[in-house]
Amino acid sequence: MTATAMAAPTPVQPVALRRGYRFELVKLASQWRLRLVALACLVAPAVYTAVVSRQTSLPADAVYGRWMGQSGWAGSLVVLAFLGTLVLPLLTCVVAGDVFAVEDRLGTWRHLLVAVRSPRRIFLAKVLAALTVTLALLAALALSSVVGGLASIGSHPLPGLDGHPMGTGQLARTVLLAWLGIVPPTLAFSAVGLLGSVALGRSPLGLLMPVVLALVLEGLQLLPVPVALRVALPMSAFTTYRGLLTAPGQFGPFWVGLAVSLAWTVLATLLAYLLFVRRDFTGAGHDGSGRRFLVLGVAPLVGLAAVTTLAVAGATGATGTGIDRAKLEAALATSFSHLYVLQTDELHRPAVTEEQLHTTARCDKGGDRAVDAGPGADWRCVVTWTLPGATATGSAVYQLDVAADGRFVADGDGPKEVNGYFQLHTPSGDAPNPLWQFDGVVDLLATTKEGSR
Repeated sequence: MTATAMAAPTPVQPVALRRGYRFELVKLASQWRLRLVALACLVAPAVYTAVVSRQTSLPADAVYGRWMGQSGWAGSLVVLAFLGTLVLPLLTCVVAGDVFAVEDRLGTWRHLLVAVRSPRRIFLAKVLAALTVTLALLAALALSSVVGGLASIGSHPLPGLDGHPMGTGQLARTVLLAWLGIVPPTLAFSAVGLLGSVALGRSPLGLLMPVVLALVLEGLQLLPVPVALRVALPMSAFTTYRGLLTAPGQFGPFWVGLAVSLAWTVLATLLAYLLFVRRDFTGAGHDGSGRRFLVLGVAPLVGLAAVTTLAVAGATGATGTGIDRAKLEAALATSFSHLYVLQTDELHRPAVTEEQLHTTARCDKGGDRAVDAGPGADWRCVVTWTLPGATATGSAVYQLDVAADGRFVADGDGPKEVNGYFQLHTPSGDAPNPLWQFDGVVDLLATTKEGSR
């Protein structure tokens, strides 16, 4: 009797990652709401910058808002300033916040597991697809904002946030770096969206986790919290690109924001992965566990914020709010010097350099009884300078509104012929006196010695 040899069963192999990635991209691209978001990202910034740049009333409350009528690059920077509040966290909700939860709503997890046969590859495919779509939407926003501004106004020079002149080539590089600078915090909020989508399933709170986090952090950013805590939160990284618009650049907050954002991205993604591979997919639906999410989701992120705060405080020695009189006086004097040279050139007066002006500033906050430190709209500064060959010293008064993130708005309070409102003829058309109102930024991590002139 001859024994019949039995063939060994062929082992079941999971689907290749590239096929799962392509499948997830197709699923995301087929969603009508994501298509509408993509269309809005391509059209809305261009329309906004093109239309607003031609208006007589400009968004002066935004950084570079008052310059939108003079250079197309200003429009892109204004759009960039608006994005970091709720727009980008909302975009991450639509993409990363829903990439896992959609399977819970449709009840398709078991079908997907049978088809792919690897929870790990499912997780990687979904994460890579969400990352690709998020970066594509961000690139669309950047391209649209630049095209709209340049098409409407053209490529003209702009002063930096310390008043120094920036040519069109330097502006193009800086605007590109500024947009690249908000990629890390966007990824951090995207990772939080992944965590919420995995941990809370089809619960609406999971979908809205990036927006909830943004609202909480935005509330903290408005308060005079210690500077180490401020820069140790990913929300701060949305504004650190402003340091690229000064000379020399304020790179301390920029690098800290980059490191913090990457740390949040790695930790939140790792937590989402651990929760996903340990999940039981046999149930018909998954609404998440609030207690488990607090223990394995929120608590580690709070711990990370505490660790990074201590690390920043220890590495930089920064204390208080990071805003004091010496820093404001140095920043205001520098900006005034640069913009005075610009005003002199636009008025066709004899040329003068910043070094020849010997500009100084003296600031006071809230009178003699108040401490000259911290944010507020009650800063009053007197700027003095001397023209070459002149014996008299000029002076100008400014009211400063200093935000907790280090940005300040200087409003000229006389004399009118120096920092009052009047129109000047520039190569791009008539424009307000550059010394009338202007924005500036203080390096929150610089010591007083570094911030003084």
